[in-house]
Amino acid sequence: MRIAIALVGALALLTAHPAAAEFPDKPIRIMAPYAPGGNIDVTSRIIADKLKDVLGVTVLVENKAGASGMIGSDIVARAAPDGYTLLVSANSLVAVPAIYGNAPYDWRTAFTPISHIQRVPAVLLVTPSSPIKTMADFIALGRDGKFPVADSGIGTTNHLALELIGDATGTKYTLIHYKGSGAASIDVIAGQVTAQVDQVNAAIGHIRSGKMRAIAVSSDKRIPELPDVPTMKESGVKGLENFTFSTFTGLFGPAKMPPEVVAKLNAAMVKVLTDPAVVKRFADLTATAYPTTPQETAAMFDAEDKAVVPLIKKLGIKPE
Repeated sequence: MRIAIALVGALALLTAHPAAAEFPDKPIRIMAPYAPGGNIDVTSRIIADKLKDVLGVTVLVENKAGASGMIGSDIVARAAPDGYTLLVSANSLVAVPAIYGNAPYDWRTAFTPISHIQRVPAVLLVTPSSPIKTMADFIALGRDGKFPVADSGIGTTNHLALELIGDATGTKYTLIHYKGSGAASIDVIAGQVTAQVDQVNAAIGHIRSGKMRAIAVSSDKRIPELPDVPTMKESGVKGLENFTFSTFTGLFGPAKMPPEVVAKLNAAMVKVLTDPAVVKRFADLTATAYPTTPQETAAMFDAEDKAVVPLIKKLGIKPE
């Protein structure tokens, strides 16, 4: 009788406390689908550093560059939907498949939105020895279509910013597509390429050190951290009177993640992105951190799809 009672008690305990451990109980991997040093890499490492404290597990960042972010993104799309493999991506998650036309995934159905992370403007950069001093100088060099300018890959927000500038001003540049803005910056600093468009948060260290000269930012107003750098709107160039542009990033997981895991990750991101130290780290890099619900994140990328895909078709942007 005692044995029977003991067995019943043990079964009751097993029923009340399932064997499956509560999420998370092992390291989480964040895929940054571009080379180190750029906006996505910097952003991923900032949130990973704080997420490990909030969730109590190791959070690793893995760079997997190639195909303008599609290689790393596809790894996440194919991963188990358990919350242990995540993706940090930007507007390019929408733009790149529209350009290539043969993406291995449909971004609308391949991923689970978790939260927005941050928003940051772009900046036009040149080597310090460049004769380019103003946005007008840069536009003048684009009249013949031969002036080389670096970006972080086809379909990335840096690439699209250049295409938008060209469309607004009637100019065309010879675009050199790298596997990330960090690699592009190395060549600009070395003088191999004269100019680059990058996110301000990825470039501000080079600007402050004097390795690069900032010509103009794409924000609506001047950035407090770079008060002497004018906005593109202030350039006096025809077509740029109302020009603004920004990159926003989000955190995603594979499709069909359990709702309770998504909710836990979103709650963790709220804690991360409202932490004063994290807010300051992003602000110091000229980025604005703020979390959103998964539904709001999905709506942001859907709106980007409606705005960017028609532009890609209008400009005839193709993979090279």
